[in-house]
Amino acid sequence: MSSRLNPYLVFNGNARQAMEFYANVFGGNLALNSFAEFGVTDSPDADRIMHAMLETEAGYTIMASDVIGDMQFQPMAGASVSLSGDDADLLRGYWERLSADGSVTMPMQKQAWGDEFGMCVDRFGVPWMVNISEPQTGR
Repeated sequence: MSSRLNPYLVFNGNARQAMEFYANVFGGNLALNSFAEFGVTDSPDADRIMHAMLETEAGYTIMASDVIGDMQFQPMAGASVSLSGDDADLLRGYWERLSADGSVTMPMQKQAWGDEFGMCVDRFGVPWMVNISEPQTGR
């Protein structure tokens, strides 16, 4: 396998719900594994997600896990997950689903650089940036 770079999100007991939400937003194949499935059955963390991976037909991969009880949860700060491209309908659909029940920090609108751009924080506390480029025309 070649090298890949993708987000690995950490949640505080709701990784299953978040990853099911992202599977609904992006489609694709979702694999969820709890701590119990890896042999940690006699723990209060047994039902938490040890590892989750969503692989989409668009080529996106999102991974996630829950913190365990003795770890301090640190919400995501100082970073965002970015989506960009020129498939306006697809990206607007992602934007609508990600921002629903979350908070819009910058409305999706035309920006000074010519693209449509918006920022939101989804209902699970993950910040997203969506940039819709104008399709490039051949010369």
